[in-house]
Amino acid sequence: MHAQDSLNAMSAEQALGLMQTRRTVRPKNMTRPGPDIEQLEAILSAAAHAPDHGRAQPWRLIQVPARARDALAQAFVDALREREPDASAEQLLRAREKAHRSPELLLMVATRGDDAAFAESCTAAGCALQNMLLAATALGFASGLTSGGSLQSASLRRFFRISDNEHAICFLSLGTLAERGQKMRGERPCSSEYLSVLNTVDIPVGCAA
Repeated sequence: MHAQDSLNAMSAEQALGLMQTRRTVRPKNMTRPGPDIEQLEAILSAAAHAPDHGRAQPWRLIQVPARARDALAQAFVDALREREPDASAEQLLRAREKAHRSPELLLMVATRGDDAAFAESCTAAGCALQNMLLAATALGFASGLTSGGSLQSASLRRFFRISDNEHAICFLSLGTLAERGQKMRGERPCSSEYLSVLNTVDIPVGCAA
């Protein structure tokens, strides 16, 4: 069965189970192999099914192939020097290593605009990322999102050719869970911890629709 066919055949119960078992894996806890061409296409195709109000396509993805990792490593070093001119040799080495940790590396970039438009862009980008995370989990791969101060640095923006009307959201890493990366998942909050019910009695006069 092809990667896309296996995703299409998933039942509602399996989909819910997938959401409950998905967990973030740090790039340093990933190893090879990463997704092959067919599997990566299935993961990328999942992003296209995220909500997109008005089909604005307010986000894009940039893949970092193996041949570009050394250049990215230098961009990470330059970004660190921007923020910390006195960074130690050890800190610079750690920054350089970040470029080589995950077998597959993608950068999510969202379109800016006014506050409302940017909020929609970030929401759409987040939904696309979640779709890809779930698709990767369904195909048996470890996945994780990483960000940090370097994302908004001039060095990284130049490296990825991010325009003034765009915002780098995060990196998406994909790979295989390394032996050292197998840890117990922390408890997730139950819905009562983040859900409240609107009480219309408490709405001030003049605010009700």
